[in-house]
Amino acid sequence: MGAEFDLAEEEAATIFSAPRIRSRLAQGGYAIAAFRDTLRWGRDRLYSLFGEGMPADSLVHARSHLVDEVLRAAWHKFLPDVTEGLALVAVGGYGRGELLPHSDIDILLLYSGDALEAHRKALEALTAFSWDIGLEVGQSARTVTDCVAEAGKDITVMTNLLEARLLDGDERLFRQMQQALTPDRVWPVREFFEAKKAEQAARYRKFDDTGYKLEPNVKESPGGLRDIHTIGWVTKRHFGAQTLTELRERGFLTKQECDELFAGQDFLWRVRFALHMISGRREDRLLFDSQVRVAQLFGYVDTDTNKAVEQFMQLYYRTIKSLSCLNDMLLQLFEEAILYPDAGAPEPLNPRFQVRHGYIEARDDDVFRKQPWALLEVFLLLQQHPRIEGIRAQTLRMILRDGRLLTDEVRTSVKARALFMEMFREGRGLTRNLRRMNRYGVLGRYVPEFGRIVGLMQYDLFHTLTVDEHILYVLRNARRFAMPRFRHELPYCSEVMDRLAKPELLYLAAFWHDMAKGRGGDHSDIGASEAAQFCLTHGLSHADADLVAWLVQNHLLMSLTAQKQDISDARVVTEFARKVGDRTRLDYLFLLTCADIRGTNPALWNSWRESLLKDLYRQSIRILEGGIDPSSLEQERARETRGRALSLLTARGVDPNVAEAVWTRFDRDYFLRHTPEELAWQLPAIANATENQLPIVLVENVDERGTTVFVYTRDRDHLFGLSTGLLARLGLNILDARLHTTDDGFVLDSYVVIESDNTPITAPMRTGEIRDALRKVLSDPEVSTIDVNRRLPQRLRHFDTPTQLYFSQDPTRKRTLLELVTADQPGLLSLIGRVFQKRGILLNAAKIQTIGERAEDVFYITDRMHRPLTDEKAIEDLREVLVRTLDRRDAG
Repeated sequence: MGAEFDLAEEEAATIFSAPRIRSRLAQGGYAIAAFRDTLRWGRDRLYSLFGEGMPADSLVHARSHLVDEVLRAAWHKFLPDVTEGLALVAVGGYGRGELLPHSDIDILLLYSGDALEAHRKALEALTAFSWDIGLEVGQSARTVTDCVAEAGKDITVMTNLLEARLLDGDERLFRQMQQALTPDRVWPVREFFEAKKAEQAARYRKFDDTGYKLEPNVKESPGGLRDIHTIGWVTKRHFGAQTLTELRERGFLTKQECDELFAGQDFLWRVRFALHMISGRREDRLLFDSQVRVAQLFGYVDTDTNKAVEQFMQLYYRTIKSLSCLNDMLLQLFEEAILYPDAGAPEPLNPRFQVRHGYIEARDDDVFRKQPWALLEVFLLLQQHPRIEGIRAQTLRMILRDGRLLTDEVRTSVKARALFMEMFREGRGLTRNLRRMNRYGVLGRYVPEFGRIVGLMQYDLFHTLTVDEHILYVLRNARRFAMPRFRHELPYCSEVMDRLAKPELLYLAAFWHDMAKGRGGDHSDIGASEAAQFCLTHGLSHADADLVAWLVQNHLLMSLTAQKQDISDARVVTEFARKVGDRTRLDYLFLLTCADIRGTNPALWNSWRESLLKDLYRQSIRILEGGIDPSSLEQERARETRGRALSLLTARGVDPNVAEAVWTRFDRDYFLRHTPEELAWQLPAIANATENQLPIVLVENVDERGTTVFVYTRDRDHLFGLSTGLLARLGLNILDARLHTTDDGFVLDSYVVIESDNTPITAPMRTGEIRDALRKVLSDPEVSTIDVNRRLPQRLRHFDTPTQLYFSQDPTRKRTLLELVTADQPGLLSLIGRVFQKRGILLNAAKIQTIGERAEDVFYITDRMHRPLTDEKAIEDLREVLVRTLDRRDAG
């Protein structure tokens, strides 16, 4: 055993001495109660030591030591005289001597001949006893031959057995198994290494190749403990080493790297220990409620700019980033040692770098010390030569060692700035190599503003990645608009991208758009100022720098306009176009907005939001290029929509006169709020409807907006609340509501809906279910309310979003705008509709937006006489009722 393992054993023995454990068990007569009490005593002692700040590696080894002694005592209780033909072996993490409070305890019953059958009753009693005393033991029984056969078929079995440690029984048999599993007999080193690399890649894919999601898995996510285990397994297989310390002894790790590896491992063990402790079970995921509690355990407190949980999670993300670097470097070192022991002849690239076995390497050890700007050049070369697979390990070690040389003097040099800007102009491989630069600490050193937001998270359900990862995802999305192989994803965006004269300006805006997060103040304003300065010092013209700064400052303008305002109102679009100013800015802003929404939360992007942005973009072009006033624009749009709908109906054999006769009942707003496809879809049902057929309910994917639910019936009380309540009870999310009431008392309500998991509705059976259920409810005059499951989903319970309301007036359309921010909850719209109905308020339209745990909805309302709300007392009464209703949530 190595010194590291010996030290851990020594510390474990100090916490739980074997004589003391045996004495406790003996005093209790080796009864179940004595074993349970000993394990409980051990757990409490570990928890106490954790609170006192004892290193986690000592605690996990101590837990393993405690279980060792308990299992040995149990073994001697049931198999007191067995010394041959049967062995009790710890495998997996337990074999490594690492156990958290609720870790799996994996054992192997290794046997030969008929020993298993001869002792079957005693072994069955031992297994039952283990569970009775509270040890969740997972066991297998195999001969040496079985072990070889199973290990040969399954790399996971081989890995578990690689960790094997004898607890009791036949030592000779255990040595036979170890000898039978050496690399010359099964899983040669090369094949083992390649299998573990493939296994790690597959594991990474399960987490979308990032460890920076909202609720990471401390063990399995990229950069987690499993990465350290992978290094350890390859070390054992290749060198026959027992500990990671031997990597330093063999020159694979420097002292600093070794210290960093063990510090990172101890931190993750400490986090995982805390998760087991607070949950009372095996739990490796840092879930939302756990994050807050672990942050408190670790002593973090809220500040004016960062919550305690955000500070803790930033340390977590920075730790896994550091461990990911070490994992990259060590696996690359192993690959070179195992797969390419013959260094081979290098291929020169330039005076500083060359390529060997498909990987770039520095030509001498002092490259970065002599010319620190080469820390940027190496990544530009990777972009310019896509055939290069990556960075050789020794060069990566130099990058990690010499990153500190990116000082202010280097950052302000013409050479460094030219190299960095060339990366953006090159385009190809930009995102991949900025990710590498971030992973290896270069990006945060060259752009200190970026360094501040590395690992920074926002404690909500909306932002699914850390700020640095989000920025790089947005940049990736922007790059994909320019890449032919991704053109199928968003063809319209790709068309707009083709018109950009300088795509690098879009990439720079994406890079800077959220850079000022977490510093207090408006991050858009702060970021815009810093982006402008950055662009000017990096050689961009004032016009280009102004464009990038404007995009950063206004990167939320288009999404807020499209998703929170009524873009069927030409005045809204005109005001937006006025703020944008010209077609060039509009093109860049449209692409940045699409890339940003997709990079913030993939579940947020759907055909409905895309259609909103495209609609706003197209309308804005007409205003910017045609100089049309709002009134003329609305008239022209209504006329065009009506004309295109008539063409569609004529093509389907519908008499245009029938359509015109129906449409005389509807005002201009009806034609502004619906697409020609929707009008043509609705018309036949409306025209043919008789009184006894009402309500008419249609459900279909009419156009690019998604699934539309259309209701045509006579007006009645609480129609909105009934409809939205029923849709919520069916498990649907409502994205948009357009409500129209004719002068003769009919309603035409349209809802755009998706499934609760944000997937579109495609199955005919499902659309039929929605149609039939809605028609049944709305046709029954006795139904006045819909029961929705009010139980709050577990994920939403960790957030407190108090209800906020903002009222404003829309004098042009004679209505009041009510902006509502509140906690998302089941049946929210139905609750609001019920309040409106009781207060005599008519709902004209609604813009529905759920972002994570928050609902941010806009309602266009009037009183029963179709007048805006102007009575201040009535408005305050409505505010009070809504706050009281929506903040009284079921937490159970």
